[in-house]
Amino acid sequence: MPKGYWIANVDVRDAEVYDKYRAANAKPFADFGAKFLVRGATPDVREGTSHPRIVVIEFASLADAVACYESDGYQAAKDIRSSVSDGNLVIVEGYDA
Repeated sequence: MPKGYWIANVDVRDAEVYDKYRAANAKPFADFGAKFLVRGATPDVREGTSHPRIVVIEFASLADAVACYESDGYQAAKDIRSSVSDGNLVIVEGYDA
């Protein structure tokens, strides 16, 4: 079964508040088996535009990735983040050869 991924591209305006978001998202991420593949990396932009922070999170399945995002725990964490950051988040299914 293909894995699921969150791919986020974020600009953080207040690092102190963003740290509170990271603390709040720890439980839902643990509950859904999230594994950080990239966390806070600075992109080497070759085409297009990008925010300065890249995050890639792996889940066992697309269903787990979506369920984590939709969970009450993550939505509470997201409420903290949304006031201090701008960016994009996509949830995608991985390729299973």
